[in-house]
Amino acid sequence: MKRREFITLLGGAAAWPVAAWAQQPAMLVIGFLDSKSPEGSAHLVAEFRRGLNGSAFIEGQNVAIEFRWAQNNYDQLPALAADLVRRRVDVIAATGGPAALAAKAASATIPIVFRVAADPIAAGLVASLSRPGSNVTGVTSLNLEVGPKRLEFLHEIVPTATIMAALVNPTNPSNAEIISRDLQATARLLGLQLHLLHAGSDADIDAVFATLTELRAGGLVIGTDAFFTDRNEKLAALALRYRIPTIYQSRAFVAAGGLMSYGGSFADSYRLAGVYTGRILKGEKPADLPVEQTTKVELFINLKTAKMLGITAPTSILVRADEVIE
Repeated sequence: MKRREFITLLGGAAAWPVAAWAQQPAMLVIGFLDSKSPEGSAHLVAEFRRGLNGSAFIEGQNVAIEFRWAQNNYDQLPALAADLVRRRVDVIAATGGPAALAAKAASATIPIVFRVAADPIAAGLVASLSRPGSNVTGVTSLNLEVGPKRLEFLHEIVPTATIMAALVNPTNPSNAEIISRDLQATARLLGLQLHLLHAGSDADIDAVFATLTELRAGGLVIGTDAFFTDRNEKLAALALRYRIPTIYQSRAFVAAGGLMSYGGSFADSYRLAGVYTGRILKGEKPADLPVEQTTKVELFINLKTAKMLGITAPTSILVRADEVIE
């Protein structure tokens, strides 16, 4: 082989990887917008990834995820959503009502998959559950709707208490209004006096628990909200410190020392949001994907906490519990 032919052959070979790389499609990008902080959310993000995997999308291989966490500062959500739009992500996965509303306000063209505990029609996210008809669809779980049932369970485990309290986050007014209205109606049916308390900061939470003793509240229902979910350990510790029987929405609260929890499965809803995100990345349109409604609800109780509070859990609750932590 002549020297010139050899050099020409080498040059062509060197160009092969470049040409092959140029022909590879750009990696798809998901913008993940969450009202909470990443601490304590790792298991939920893992469920979202599991849903993606079911559609053959593996993070780092054929899809990338850009995470944006509001750290419970809801006023930061519009800027975080706008940043994802500027990054031209292929789809936005928004978890929590405030995050979903911020994403919808930021773009009318980028597909958006929400995971919320509220009614998405009432919240203004979609026009219809069966045919959303826009760039937005997603998953709802039974958390906001089962707030009254939490009060019923609390009344069942402390039947002698006639005064109860409910905690809501005023910085999330749509949730707070629904929770307050439903719990007040249930309290009237049960013949209970209900005090509505508000907390949108750590200092507010401390003040609320100090107030519970003065109100002679026999129990506390914590309203569904991402701000409170990020503070499961703090809320459980304060409930024990002030000896207030308390019920919230997820197992994490009970595992941290809370008395009870009742609500939709967070793991299921995050996994389904991942499934929907994967379907959209494969080409399906949000307008054609009906809103998925998860119906699974779970009841957890901590018997160690019950004993510390001097409470004997009735058999009627124990037989219905998905898990009894001892």
